[in-house]
Amino acid sequence: MNRLKRKQAWIKALASILAVLALATPFRSEVSAAAQLPFDDISDSYAKDAIVRLYQANLIDGTGAGRFEPRKAVTRAELATMLDRLFGLESVAAAVPAFTDVPEKAWSYGWVSTAVQMGIVTGISASTFGPDRQVSRQDAAAMLARAAKQALSASSEATGYKDADQIASYALAAVAQMKELGIMKGDGTTFRPAAPVTRQEAAVMMDNVLQREAWTSQIRAATEMKIQIGWQYGQTTAQFEKQVLSSNVNTLSPRWFFLESSGMTLSGYDASLLTWAHQHGKPVWAMVGNHSDREMTHGMLSDSAKRTAAVAYLANEVKNNGLDGLNVDFENVDPQDRSGFTQFIADLASGLDSVHAVLSVNLSPDTYSDWTDAYDYAALGKSADYIVMMGYDQHWNGGSAGSVSSLPWLESGLNTLITRVPASKVILALPLYTRDWTVGSAGTTAQDWSLVYQNETLKAHSPLMVWNADLGQYTASYSDQGNTHELWVEDGRSLAAKASLGERLGLAGYAYWYMGGESTDVWGSLRNAMKFSSYRFK
Repeated sequence: MNRLKRKQAWIKALASILAVLALATPFRSEVSAAAQLPFDDISDSYAKDAIVRLYQANLIDGTGAGRFEPRKAVTRAELATMLDRLFGLESVAAAVPAFTDVPEKAWSYGWVSTAVQMGIVTGISASTFGPDRQVSRQDAAAMLARAAKQALSASSEATGYKDADQIASYALAAVAQMKELGIMKGDGTTFRPAAPVTRQEAAVMMDNVLQREAWTSQIRAATEMKIQIGWQYGQTTAQFEKQVLSSNVNTLSPRWFFLESSGMTLSGYDASLLTWAHQHGKPVWAMVGNHSDREMTHGMLSDSAKRTAAVAYLANEVKNNGLDGLNVDFENVDPQDRSGFTQFIADLASGLDSVHAVLSVNLSPDTYSDWTDAYDYAALGKSADYIVMMGYDQHWNGGSAGSVSSLPWLESGLNTLITRVPASKVILALPLYTRDWTVGSAGTTAQDWSLVYQNETLKAHSPLMVWNADLGQYTASYSDQGNTHELWVEDGRSLAAKASLGERLGLAGYAYWYMGGESTDVWGSLRNAMKFSSYRFK
């Protein structure tokens, strides 16, 4: 065969090969495209693209064996989980269950706990959630509106849907708002409020949220961790360090300085803790206490020479030991020492400024009583870098039974304080303890409990837990050895409510009395509260 014929034969063979490949290409492309889908049953779903995007973002999962089941109805537990993930919240296995029908062993326990704590979902009764119930479209709209932190009003109740009269009154404004935002739409002119939400509908709704760049930028942003003070009390250095590492704490406050009859002293100082803290990038604000001794405190505050000596001693110790600041905790101060305490803090602030250290002062909420009359809040706030409001001991042993820190009481104290001290200089101290109140023939007494012991007792006695929305905490009662016990429970949910209040007010940070008293789940609850409170969705 000559060269020309060989070339022609080669061209003909190549053409045949290309023709075969051309016929095969559509099939191969179709197979390739199908192979790229995360689920094998979504190729004909109108939500396919949304499902893929959400799956790639680790926001949704399938139902098993490569299936998504796009037309399957969504349950309340599933939608709570989807919304938690969508809005960047973490699953928190709450130490205190919110509902009897979502036990700790349930797959959705942590996600439902988070959604409840953030106010995204509510129960179908005081004690039940209905995790396996299908979610209606109107309920989904209400949950979405809460998750998106939408301020709903009567003016947003005009939906434009022909079946608007079938929408429940509690969901009407939410349905209208979701339509206006383009997050949740009806079928042309109807909304079908009672129809169950399918998995593909849920995917589209979630994807519509993701398309709002101003929202997603907030969701994806790292949460700013403000000042988080952890007080050391009753722990060894090793125990304290371990607890700090498992917490949100970024500022350590060991109890190292005490006022004694002989003057200010350094007691229990551990240089290894200071070294460890600085290696982990955590400043140390050592506490300065007065043993709540009114007479001894008066002896120092009423004597200018003793005040000056105390200030000089503290400033020198801070400088020599490389401390980052001090945390003054003078309690049970006599009202006659109001001016002396004010001057002591002013002088100490000046002394610490010279060594570039921070001064924070612990104060109780102003009760206009003998306990707080010694504190000139406005003057102290001008001198100190921070005022730490001790948001606890609303009720104490010896007084009437009640909460350690109810939300209305806390809010009242903060609102009063920030009229005198800028919110940007206020740190809110939260309780990692509670009190068990025993009501018996001998009267009413209280015993301080760590949250760990509280939770163990709740599990042992299984009392009826009732969430009191007004107080922002659970209440419970149980009987033991013929006595009635009453508890105002502190847990992740109550602490998250308190932190959310602090975030709304724009506080400088938080403190925790005391490290070791907490159950570890509270830290996740607090992180969620701080992140969720930062969102400003419009």
